[in-house]
Amino acid sequence: MSTLLKSAKSIVPLMDRVLVQRIKAEAKTASGLFLPEKNVSKLNQATVLAVGPGFTDANGTKVVPQVKAGDQVLIPQFGGSTVKLNNDDEVILFRDSEILAKINES
Repeated sequence: MSTLLKSAKSIVPLMDRVLVQRIKAEAKTASGLFLPEKNVSKLNQATVLAVGPGFTDANGTKVVPQVKAGDQVLIPQFGGSTVKLNNDDEVILFRDSEILAKINES
């Protein structure tokens, strides 16, 4: 049984989990042609929506996530836990250690 959530704001990540939303690829080519949705590839770039507080490791050290809400990140092509929302959007939960990189646009 699957449950559709109304929005990503209702999801609060626990421990070192990071909630992200993939950035949608352009459905239009540089010359202005529109591509069918099934031909638009998924990007590995995402926006961080929410981050858990971290966890305490076996040595008693607090481990906090390396990203924060609003960061642009690179995510693996596969993996994570996908959650479908009511408006047909998808968000994905990853562990902080599964995030590949943070994108610094400067």
